[in-house]
Amino acid sequence: MKSKQEQRSEETKKLILDSAANLFAKKGYDAVTIREIAKDAGCSHTAIYLYFKDKETLLHQLSLPPLHELHQKLQDISREDSISSESKLKEISLEYIFFCLKNRNMYDVFLNAKSSRVDEKPELEINRLRIAIFELLKSTIQENLSISNEEQLLAFSRIFYYQLNGVLSTYSYQHEPLDVLMERLIPTFNLSIEVLLIGFQEKLK
Repeated sequence: MKSKQEQRSEETKKLILDSAANLFAKKGYDAVTIREIAKDAGCSHTAIYLYFKDKETLLHQLSLPPLHELHQKLQDISREDSISSESKLKEISLEYIFFCLKNRNMYDVFLNAKSSRVDEKPELEINRLRIAIFELLKSTIQENLSISNEEQLLAFSRIFYYQLNGVLSTYSYQHEPLDVLMERLIPTFNLSIEVLLIGFQEKLK
């Protein structure tokens, strides 16, 4: 059984994480200070450092669990042998969109705060995971197009990724239920993937 002090510590830690998530969602990661988080959580800014090294640690605590879960789901799809490479790409893309719309208040923080370029070696754990997600998408595009030129594959993968985020920017402020939104979105989005692949294939000729 946990002592009262341990329970209080866990409650304080949760309050700090909840406040950080709320403020990151409202103002963006870069604009939020440790003092603001402390004020929102009802503790001193020095108390935060008892639990978290810095604001970057808060970002990792909030972002890594959901990103690991997303990565695992995408890996599971990519290893499915019973579906075509095009179906894999569609399912991976829809899983990514579903994840972001489900976390519509925080997905930009999860995926972009303190981000690095996908063609550079990342220092932060969160960026290694983000790049692993991008690399999985890139390898699925490679399956579909059999591109030998790595620079061209990276360019096509970036274009595809831009399209995914264009969908998110279009629909992230919709207030209809997520399952209703996805049901409405899937046919058009699948068509857009087919059109993009045709365009890529034409460009490769």
